[in-house]
Amino acid sequence: MWRDWIPFWRPGLSPQSGDVDLLFAGLLIASALVLGLLFFLLILFCVRYRAGNEIDRGHRTSKSWHWEVSWTAASFVCFLGLFVWGASVYFEMYKTPTDELVVFVVAKQWMWKTQHAGGQSEIDALHLPVKRPVRLVMASQDVIHSFFIPALRLKHDVVPGRYQDIEIEIDRPGHYHLFCAEYCGTEHSGMIGEIVAMDPADYSHWLTQQAPASPLADEGGALFRQLGCSGCHGNGSQVRAPPLEGLYGKPVPLSDGSTVIADDKYIRDSILLPRSQIVASYQPLMPSFEGKVTEDQLLRLVVYIKSLAGRPS
Repeated sequence: MWRDWIPFWRPGLSPQSGDVDLLFAGLLIASALVLGLLFFLLILFCVRYRAGNEIDRGHRTSKSWHWEVSWTAASFVCFLGLFVWGASVYFEMYKTPTDELVVFVVAKQWMWKTQHAGGQSEIDALHLPVKRPVRLVMASQDVIHSFFIPALRLKHDVVPGRYQDIEIEIDRPGHYHLFCAEYCGTEHSGMIGEIVAMDPADYSHWLTQQAPASPLADEGGALFRQLGCSGCHGNGSQVRAPPLEGLYGKPVPLSDGSTVIADDKYIRDSILLPRSQIVASYQPLMPSFEGKVTEDQLLRLVVYIKSLAGRPS
């Protein structure tokens, strides 16, 4: 590729890492040019307008307005181009492929807990297949963390109280560092892990070798019944509650006249803050489960409700 001719160029390990490196280089070059021009003008004016130098110092406005307009316009076009460039890289990184693999990540002081859809869990490690798009659904149990994989040029804050999504894809097998890039307490520097990229066949073999675990949807269904949710949302319930079958991904009309899509965030908010978005024609009877379920349990409940999407309501 033409990028290989760039001095000191090192290709990244994800489809977008090269674009991120080029953008970073572009920002550095633009900043260096602006800084160089600034120092050139400072030196020029210090020499030209030094004390004792006989030079016309009058009519400053009439002599400089066209330079001011030109400088402002050139700067605007330059930085607007950098913005468009950066936005295009951002949208390319956060597009949603159709065949993505979903993995759940819970950040805690001071560890990363990852959970695969089949129920396999890891601590401070994440095994993934290469050349396969993966969507990480991330949540924080306590404070703000930041999921940072330097080799992939990817970093995303993990904020408590909401889900964060990030799309990753790795081109080559290997072991890559995972860091928390947001100060999160006294043991922040020890909150590290590794990403293990494997060939698809090796990844499938690794999944089968893990400790037996029930799928997250099954664990979420058991928790759903344990918490008594089926008493209102189950078939034959005496309480009139919104049906969950076929809910995920569909528009939900609310009592205030607005409409919201039933995504992961909506389901999470409905469990923790049920009175924040009341479904039209239903009474706000559901109690809040805030403080009663952990982030791990919330993930299981969300996965279970998502699994009901294919069932008729």
